[in-house]
Amino acid sequence: QVQLVESGGGLVQAGGSLRLSCAASGRTFSNYCVAWFRQAPGKEREFVAAIRWSVGSTYYAESVKGRFTISRDNAKNTVDLQMNSLKPEDSAVYYCAARWGYTPTYYSTDRYDYWGQGTQVTVSS
Repeated sequence: QVQLVESGGGLVQAGGSLRLSCAASGRTFSNYCVAWFRQAPGKEREFVAAIRWSVGSTYYAESVKGRFTISRDNAKNTVDLQMNSLKPEDSAVYYCAARWGYTPTYYSTDRYDYWGQGTQVTVSS
């Protein structure tokens, strides 16, 4: 069983930056695909970014390309999401998700077996 805990959310002005972190307990992220999703009020949960831990491949939603960076920290067994140039439309609850092994449909919520509790990100205009 993998337990995921997100941290790093908060309130920031438009144009600012935040760094989210996803920590795993129970086992290491080796051979896992780890992703960030977000959900704004009244909207469906949407894919933000993913990383394939074993090879370091990264994937991004078009809306965040060039502004967000997903990375892994082997020593800490965490996956981080560096968010720059934040916009009010980035406001949402951000969730970390994980699954064993790679899937070409890494952007789909139903491909992930483990989820964190979410962390709120609010970007003021």
